[in-house]
Amino acid sequence: MNYNWQWDVLLQTASDGSGTWLRYLVVGLGWSLATALCAWILALTIGSIVGVLRTTPMPWVVRLGNAYVEIFRNVPLLVQMFLWFFVMPELLPQQLGDAIKQMPPPWGSFLPAVLCLGLYTSVRVAEQVRAGIQSLPRGQGMAATALGLTLPQTYRYVLLPMGFRIILPPLTSEFLNVIKNSSIALTIGLLELTGRARAMQEMTFKVFEAFAAATVLYLITNLLVVLLMRAVERKARVPGFIGSAPQNTGGH
Repeated sequence: MNYNWQWDVLLQTASDGSGTWLRYLVVGLGWSLATALCAWILALTIGSIVGVLRTTPMPWVVRLGNAYVEIFRNVPLLVQMFLWFFVMPELLPQQLGDAIKQMPPPWGSFLPAVLCLGLYTSVRVAEQVRAGIQSLPRGQGMAATALGLTLPQTYRYVLLPMGFRIILPPLTSEFLNVIKNSSIALTIGLLELTGRARAMQEMTFKVFEAFAAATVLYLITNLLVVLLMRAVERKARVPGFIGSAPQNTGGH
């Protein structure tokens, strides 16, 4: 099949009159990044707390953390998105639920998308934090106790600083997943990058050009995130924990 590519469609005026179709897609990328960043802040905060709770010596706290992880991990993301958008306003007090349903676009879709992505990703962050803390030698916690540190102080000054430096690479992957998962928000009406690419192909009938441009924007964004996080990882690397420690090749 011979397809006649027409890249100049990206420079044509968008149907909403806001500028070119390329600008239309870039604005969608901005909404994707805003959704992903807000969701990531929520996920990192809640996930860190839950991850810490799952490593404490209190069994009932560990069970609560495990229940939270299992609930959000075993329900598909798309189902959770619909629950937050359609069901949650009905479960809230009527005045608050009506206020959420009457929020003007895109905020009426943005808030549920952030909550959904944030909580969904928080369980993955919690798993990473738990694994990072448990990967540390037991002697570090014992040494902190011997120095007279309380349990909160042991986590704050000893375990968490080391644990977060160890799990930086998998946390980078989780942040990339948040950016990509933000495309699910189009199902509840948020015109992020994928949603705008879909709107563009419906208005111009140029499906390949629309989604090829969206793909390039996703690639550029994610590559920049990877490069930035690699620089952070090099600064935070702990020999023997992240990557291989430099080996001494000189003779004695």
